[in-house]
Amino acid sequence: MKELTEIRWHGRGGQGVVTAGKLLAETAMGAGQYFQAFPDYGPERMGAPIRAFTRLSSRPITIHSQIEKPDVVLVLDPTLLGTVPVAEGLEEHGSLLVNTSMSPAEVRKATGFQTGRIFTVDASHIAIEEMGREITNTPMLGAFARATGLFDIDDLAEQLKAWFGKKITAEAVEANVRAMRRAAKEVVEG
Repeated sequence: MKELTEIRWHGRGGQGVVTAGKLLAETAMGAGQYFQAFPDYGPERMGAPIRAFTRLSSRPITIHSQIEKPDVVLVLDPTLLGTVPVAEGLEEHGSLLVNTSMSPAEVRKATGFQTGRIFTVDASHIAIEEMGREITNTPMLGAFARATGLFDIDDLAEQLKAWFGKKITAEAVEANVRAMRRAAKEVVEG
């Protein structure tokens, strides 16, 4: 891991964007890293565009602001590609990871992000098949682990089990783990 990795999440209210950022931060804590995870809400209603931020570091983090120049951007809702500038400020050699059935080349064209890495995964399809609901945060965590190499998928799976273990049924936890692992296998780089 580089000294500081800054991540920006884009999604809509109710999609688990904030939860995903926090879960990633908890995984970092388990690995002995420092972290920050916080949301940026606009209109606080279901379906409204929201952003969340996660910082991961091998050293204490002294920055206390939104992330303007992320290393990684994750987009949980593909409808945001035409309405929100998701690649804005993304580092030149950064990574853009999008939940979509589009190809990485199509995402590159839609976002105008020409210099870094683009990854796509149909997390919506995976979530529906594995969990019966279009909640894409856990599949996107699996795709993130594979795309960035920052976390081992098994470490994320253990953190997911700990995080959700007392909140949802054991069957639902296992469905989330399956969705996360499947997305890690199906993510495509272009």
